[in-house]
Amino acid sequence: MSDGPVIGPDGITRHHGAAIRGRRDRRELALVFTGGDFGEGCGEILDTLDRYDVGASFFLTGDFLRNRDNEGGIRRMVASGHCVGPHSDRHLLYCGWEAERPLLIDRKTFVDDLEANLAELERFGVECSGVRLWIPPYEWHNETVAGWAKEIGFPLFNFTPGTLSHADYTEEAARNFRSSETIWRSILTCAGEDPDGLNGFLLLMHLGAGPGRNDKFWTRLPELLAFLGIKGYAARTVPELLEGT
Repeated sequence: MSDGPVIGPDGITRHHGAAIRGRRDRRELALVFTGGDFGEGCGEILDTLDRYDVGASFFLTGDFLRNRDNEGGIRRMVASGHCVGPHSDRHLLYCGWEAERPLLIDRKTFVDDLEANLAELERFGVECSGVRLWIPPYEWHNETVAGWAKEIGFPLFNFTPGTLSHADYTEEAARNFRSSETIWRSILTCAGEDPDGLNGFLLLMHLGAGPGRNDKFWTRLPELLAFLGIKGYAARTVPELLEGT
């Protein structure tokens, strides 16, 4: 059995038990935003999505949902019809960073944390009975965690490798810092060099980067949406992209 990504008969690419890319024969992708510690870009991101009439998917931790500074933005997401789902309650690290991805939690801890996250979402009117897919904290999991999620009816997805969009949280002083220009160029390069372009991509970004990063990538969101429009990509929510719902 291969340890790498596998394209299933439904055209969905999966890795470690989670979907990481939709069908490659359709010119569509999903814009995914996660919210954890920071959310200072939320208002500007929502304004841009409104201006371009584009739907997106937001996955929020319980800590993000409990932060009163984020309440207005969360209610806007829900009222605007964007997909809103869980990202764990306390942003737990499920497994170690080693190649073997050893488990750091047990099943009860996992389920309790997810249920606490869902309870916070319901306070904002999110119908959690309709939540089908969600992204793990740190965008990191193993097959055991993916199996637990599937067993309780909340299967995992993760971002599509190939761009640096997920690095928009990195701080200027950090060794892993990636500038917004570098991130932008990685998207353009992937769109041009991948045989299937950005078809089926789950393009992950963050709602905030905190005070350690002044170079906020969401200021490039209008440029990104204009590029996607020119190239003929349709923006779908994660359930639309992966389940056709």
